[in-house]
Amino acid sequence: MPTSYQSIITLEPGKRSGKPTIRGMRITVYDVLSYLAAGMTAQEILADFPYLTEEDIQACLSYAADRERHLLVAQA
Repeated sequence: MPTSYQSIITLEPGKRSGKPTIRGMRITVYDVLSYLAAGMTAQEILADFPYLTEEDIQACLSYAADRERHLLVAQA
């Protein structure tokens, strides 16, 4: 069973303006998602950031999916 993203994604008020980061490091979920959206593969990200794991990247995707699922849209 894969590890839950809650054990990987952390929120610390004093770090990166309180944005969700990976395991308390200075790399944010947004950073990883941006790299993926720009066309980088998970393997390219791991090569550029050797302290990350495949599980970290999966946690970022799971976090984003969960946030999207809980997103409320206000209609005018």
